[in-house]
Amino acid sequence: MTLQVPTLVGRDEGEHFHFLNILYTAKINSDQTDGSLTVMEFLGYKNFAPPLHRHDAEDELLYVLDGEVWFSCGEVEAVQSTGAMVWLPRGLAHTFQIRSETARVLQVSCPGQFERFVAALGRPTDEPVLPIPEEIDPAHVAQVCSEFSIQVLGPPPPPVTH
Repeated sequence: MTLQVPTLVGRDEGEHFHFLNILYTAKINSDQTDGSLTVMEFLGYKNFAPPLHRHDAEDELLYVLDGEVWFSCGEVEAVQSTGAMVWLPRGLAHTFQIRSETARVLQVSCPGQFERFVAALGRPTDEPVLPIPEEIDPAHVAQVCSEFSIQVLGPPPPPVTH
């Protein structure tokens, strides 16, 4: 086991990525935790949603810092808002969708490696701002996901209009 050192990261600090039309910021990476976890924060626009997918290698814990997000995991689904915490165990199909104009969510993945997935699929950026939305290639997303033991099982949920 590697000797770990404390890490302090400010609100807009960390390694930033434009990832699937949202901003992901690596707050604590797996190298800093000897592989035990990754902590990331994402900021996204209304209707952002990843495809329905399943993680075979990690569990996810999400804390809604600001906004409103619909979560679906297995047979459970609900809209959660600021202050809510959601546990998404590995092996269960899940997705989520931002329902407010924007939302900011803290994500803890165990064991660590999720920042490597974000780096492989996203683009580094120096500024912690939302990207201009662009077309996403679902086949490329599925291919990169499979390299990180994430199985794409279906499309994202359709946009909500209310």
